[in-house]
Amino acid sequence: MQPEIIEPGYYRDLDNERYHASSAVSKSQLDLLHKSPALLQWSRTAPEDDEKKTALNVGDACHALILEPHRFDAEYAIGPDAPKNTKEGKSKWANFEECLGDKTVLTHAEGRKVKLIRESVMAHPHARWLVESEGDVEASIYWRDSMTNQLCRCRPDKALPDMGWLLDVKTTADMSKFAKSVYEYRYHVQDAFYSDGYAQHFGTPIKAFLFLVVSTSIECGRYPVRLFTLDQAAKDAGRFAAHRDMQTYAECMDSGVWPGIETLSLPPWAE
Repeated sequence: MQPEIIEPGYYRDLDNERYHASSAVSKSQLDLLHKSPALLQWSRTAPEDDEKKTALNVGDACHALILEPHRFDAEYAIGPDAPKNTKEGKSKWANFEECLGDKTVLTHAEGRKVKLIRESVMAHPHARWLVESEGDVEASIYWRDSMTNQLCRCRPDKALPDMGWLLDVKTTADMSKFAKSVYEYRYHVQDAFYSDGYAQHFGTPIKAFLFLVVSTSIECGRYPVRLFTLDQAAKDAGRFAAHRDMQTYAECMDSGVWPGIETLSLPPWAE
């Protein structure tokens, strides 16, 4: 089945499945293309082993409870605080599983942790203000890249069009290493790519792209919460990389050739 072509626009109610199945290129696909263009094509056709998928995505559970509590209630269920190797525990878990449906199960400890993380976010005054401000959660933006005319898409965690802001929620195991994660996971490219999409649709430059970062590890008895924006040098580097990747994408789309050989170098310690 051919991917659906969704025309440029701002979609508040586009479901996640349609968004990910559409033909427009996304930032995560550009990440694959950046490594090797063939990987983007591979990702579109390689089979997934449903039995080996991780049952719990802590990042998604935190995201849902922070920004979409209704989705958390619909998609997640917190198990009873009871060991399964006792008669009473077995009974409680049996009753729990009878009403489970297709929800993702969190253990009692996992559910407690995710709730504490949300409470930690809401204790941060600026983070709480952003979470509670009027805006669109998981809205989708489709646009034509100004240089290549290729169809692009992004799905900000929260858009606040009245303020000209986009908010992205990230989880990290170590807050002190988040700056490194920005480079490793190309969050600076995400900043540029999403900002370009916002500007193309709304006809005005974005005023702020913010990362709401929450730690999944305790420090001094608390789950740290920070708000970050990138400096101009990081934004410029991200825009350069995004434009270069879009040019490569356009060339592959035009030629139908998706190179797949990657070059490896010896690590510094081996030299």
